Amino acid sequence: MSVKITDSCISCGACIDECPVEAIVDDEDNPTGEETYYVYPDKCVECVGYNDSPACAEACPTEGCIVWDDPSVAPDKPKREDRGEAETPVVE
Repeated sequence: MSVKITDSCISCGACIDECPVEAIVDDEDNPTGEETYYVYPDKCVECVGYNDSPACAEACPTEGCIVWDDPSVAPDKPKREDRGEAETPVVE
């Protein structure tokens, strides 16, 4: 499972510093070519085993910027039992 960064990202870098598995890259390294930060779904573990909630979303100053990704994106990865629906904000 994974979280996703939306286009409301202000590129502040707070999420990159908090990710315990280095799953987040800045817009220059975004493999999609979009000018937003990117979460590699195959690396993101939703901070399961690291934090009580996804640290990137807790650190992000932009409300609703980090959302839950579609569970089918990385079905073999750990997921939080309390995760929300796809496309809903991780932190409200």
